[in-house]
Amino acid sequence: MAFDLDTMNNAATRPIGPGRQLLFGLHIDGMRMDQALERCRQAILTRKPVLIGVLNAAKIVNLRRDPGLRDALLDCNLLLADGQSVVWASRLLGKPLPERIAGIDLFEALLGLAHAQGRAVYLLGARPEVLAALERRIDQRWPGLAIAGSHHGYFSDTEAAGIASDIAASHADMLFLGMASPKKEIFLGRFRSILEVPVLHGVGGSFDIMAGLTRRAPPAWQRLGLEWAYRLLQEPRRLWKRYLVTNSAFVVLTLREALRPAAALQPTRRRQGTQPARSEL
Repeated sequence: MAFDLDTMNNAATRPIGPGRQLLFGLHIDGMRMDQALERCRQAILTRKPVLIGVLNAAKIVNLRRDPGLRDALLDCNLLLADGQSVVWASRLLGKPLPERIAGIDLFEALLGLAHAQGRAVYLLGARPEVLAALERRIDQRWPGLAIAGSHHGYFSDTEAAGIASDIAASHADMLFLGMASPKKEIFLGRFRSILEVPVLHGVGGSFDIMAGLTRRAPPAWQRLGLEWAYRLLQEPRRLWKRYLVTNSAFVVLTLREALRPAAALQPTRRRQGTQPARSEL
């Protein structure tokens, strides 16, 4: 997906849309892609970090039983609708979000921004060979983009603090984490205060897709909100039960939200080194 930099640079002068919406107990930011990019550009200019969270049906279901994931999402400065089902639910519930902002689309747009403005990025996640392939793909698509550092995602809890220190020492402008939930959210929540990176974005399986290891659903499937079905077709034996349970639970939660909207969730605890609950933007 391509984005015009002139349009992006003028995003601050355009209407902001519906603003934050309280859905499923979370304040979700009603932004378009260009507005999210402008928010990140301003974070780099001011060196005031913005922690990005992306939300899909699975996270909405899982945060009910996962305090770590819940706290990590509440710590985010920018919480965006990654799943089309979340956008559809917002419209059914009378609190419409303007559009879906897929984590991988934001990842690619931010790499384009870094390339255009001479910013440096740090890559954290995936297996070593996948990470190496990703770096080659980035160099092909955005020649000369500065990669301040990288580290694979198969590290232990005891190694996490040292990796966080390496990220801080790299002076990167953007940090991308290609790790599964809730590991990436918990890492960001735990070490956000020491990373000193203006833009922090957990991108999940986007490293594998961009490196060419896995395929993303065709655009038509994306528009229909069927990326989950495309993944299911690729790995039916592993994923069928997960999607059946998650999708059914999300429908139930949406019906419940229509009858009795959930109050804003509160952090279950405060972890050492984390920032306070996300401030008003």
